[in-house]
Amino acid sequence: MIALLHPVYIPNIATFAIIAQKEVQWEVEDNFQKQTYRNRAYICTDRGKLMLNIPIKHVGKNQGRQKYKDVQIENDYNWQRQHWRTLQTAYRTSPFFEYYEDDIAPLYEEPFVSLLDYNLKSIAIICNCLQIEMPSLRTAKYFDEPSNHKDARFLVNAKTEPAIDLPEYNQVFGDRHGFLKNMSILDLLFNEGTSALTYLRTINLDLLDA
Repeated sequence: MIALLHPVYIPNIATFAIIAQKEVQWEVEDNFQKQTYRNRAYICTDRGKLMLNIPIKHVGKNQGRQKYKDVQIENDYNWQRQHWRTLQTAYRTSPFFEYYEDDIAPLYEEPFVSLLDYNLKSIAIICNCLQIEMPSLRTAKYFDEPSNHKDARFLVNAKTEPAIDLPEYNQVFGDRHGFLKNMSILDLLFNEGTSALTYLRTINLDLLDA
């Protein structure tokens, strides 16, 4: 059965486990909501868990809710340079950062207008790094309760930790902070490299049946 997912900013490991194991359809007809992974991701740094946030242009109250696919990135602030420098500082000593650096860097060099387009591009690049196919199916209409799908859209909520068992792997600052679970897929990729896909495919996805 097809899993329904929101395309988010460099998705977390739970989300990417679904991409690696299931056929996926992207939810692109929903309304944008704050405090979700649509424009934020979490990485491990020397100070612990850190949020990377993409600034967006907010519409006026009179215009009502904004469709996710209509949300534009606020590029007056050079957030891409800041995010890339933060990633370099956090992961330059990880085993596989240099291996994937040239693949990931374009996400922080080429300007984007659409948040949705940027997120889909980030997922496509990471799929390429993992050597898996980028899902191409997209929704044409929004449904509160979609039929014939495994609804995994709840994973977009950044304030709720999914009930999923994630095996520990070596993290750069694990000796300082212990294992930080369900970080951005980049944390797994930079630390585990070519073993990342095997890790993703061994994750139990019972949360989809909860």
